[in-house]
Amino acid sequence: MTASASLGSTRRALVDPPGRPIPMSHDPRALPPVRAALDALAERDAVRRLHERDTSVFSADPTVQDAVGDRLGWLDCVPPPPEWLPRLRALADDVADAPLDEVILLGMGGSSLAPEVLARVLGPGPRGLPLTVCDSTHPEAAAALDRDLSRALVIVASKSGTTAETAALGALAAERVPDPSHLVAITDPGTVLAAQARDEGWREVFLNPADIGGRFAALSLVGMVPAALLDAGPETLWTSAGRLAQASAPGRELPEDPSAVLGAFMAGLAREGRDKLTLLTHPRLASLGDWVEQLVAESTGKHGQGVVPVVGEPVGPPEAYGADRAVVEVRLGGEPVEGVAALAEAGIPVLTVDVAGTDELGAAFLQWELATAYAGMLLEVNPFDEPDVNASKANTKALLAELSTPEAIGEPEDVDPTEALASLRPGDYLALQAYLPQDEATVAALTDLRAALRDQLGVATTLGFGPRFLHSTGQLHKGGPSTVVVLRLADAPTGGPPIPGQAYDFATLVRAQAAGDLQALRDRGRRVAPVRADDLEAACQRIRAALAAVDPPPHDAADTP
Repeated sequence: MTASASLGSTRRALVDPPGRPIPMSHDPRALPPVRAALDALAERDAVRRLHERDTSVFSADPTVQDAVGDRLGWLDCVPPPPEWLPRLRALADDVADAPLDEVILLGMGGSSLAPEVLARVLGPGPRGLPLTVCDSTHPEAAAALDRDLSRALVIVASKSGTTAETAALGALAAERVPDPSHLVAITDPGTVLAAQARDEGWREVFLNPADIGGRFAALSLVGMVPAALLDAGPETLWTSAGRLAQASAPGRELPEDPSAVLGAFMAGLAREGRDKLTLLTHPRLASLGDWVEQLVAESTGKHGQGVVPVVGEPVGPPEAYGADRAVVEVRLGGEPVEGVAALAEAGIPVLTVDVAGTDELGAAFLQWELATAYAGMLLEVNPFDEPDVNASKANTKALLAELSTPEAIGEPEDVDPTEALASLRPGDYLALQAYLPQDEATVAALTDLRAALRDQLGVATTLGFGPRFLHSTGQLHKGGPSTVVVLRLADAPTGGPPIPGQAYDFATLVRAQAAGDLQALRDRGRRVAPVRADDLEAACQRIRAALAAVDPPPHDAADTP
């Protein structure tokens, strides 16, 4: 079967009732694993049962059913509750008339990634304010808050209200703003954060429904409060999501449902060994890939299996891709992503998702949420829990309880990475975990490094910055397939601003988080090589030297299933 035939060389227009194109093009239904996955969803009557909150579609275990039932509130966000939009408009008008110049959002994972997409893709509108996200406890990142915030509005977003990173950053920001009117909370009902915000007279307290998990919260108040402050059109986002909801509603044939097809593509190919879901996005939609990465990794990566999202990896030649790859090309306005056509011609399965315009981001959010729920059904995992995340948190808490300075935590470990690289086999993937400042130069250096590792070793590569990735891909690394090999790059920060109310500073916190997660990975038998990276250029040179000494693993051709 040729690549073009396997992917359906005829482009097929899928149109919803209002006549708007569905954000998907290439038809992958000729691929046997995808057909089988669609058949499995049809046999389960998956779309109807999901929308009717029949949790038995996920598991026959009553305990799992109860857990799933407490996490389906995201289905009620399109259309949203009637009281949300007037309140968002009132906040946006109030802030637009205030002497404010910026919005800073403090949050982790699901509380920060969707707002970051909106800020980077849409930016501020005529009456909006620029929004930046702070989701790192590295002292260099925390230092961005250690300044005069008299003209800033600070959003503290935490579902639990007790997220350690957000609490630390929020405490610092609260000391830098002139009064509580510069603070806004987004949290669940009944949390410590909600009580604190009300008691202290913060400008607003938004209570998100408790049955919405963070990574499925893009179209809830978690995403829409920042959208309103950006003047990025919550109404437009919800309207575009409504069109997608119609196209993915019960009663449609599954091959005509763009969300079901995407879910079947992910899970069907993963079950056949193509579990490295490689997102190749239009440059303007790069941040959408980061949001998808968390959604897919944390939802599917558990019980020894999962879909491994590969985001931000430069497009390479077809021979650099193994038989474990499946590609989702994310276009903007139909513009092809450079290099994808060559991968499809080489036999790598490619599904093209076309975000028709930036005003269709709401549809993109909902399509991926629905698709991930269907992928969870097919992989027989609960896509709404994260059973392995607490291990790193518990290790960090234990370290901080005993040690209150960065020197007491100890220096980052440093080993020769050759053995870890030599352990890679076909089907493995290499995760670069960087406890470093996420600046442009560092991202560029590590992106070049991962391309070299991919091209030489023929394995998929991922890149995450700590502690941010702990709330994104950390679940996958510890609970997903044992095919991960980790290169942990960390510096040894000292100083930075103190954390109000704590005996330790940000340097101590981030060192404890790096050490705690390293121990959690080892406790699960993961292959890890810690590399000290105070001098990033020297660290990268060491890794490249180790790479030169390693024979590439046997490389399976990217045969079309």
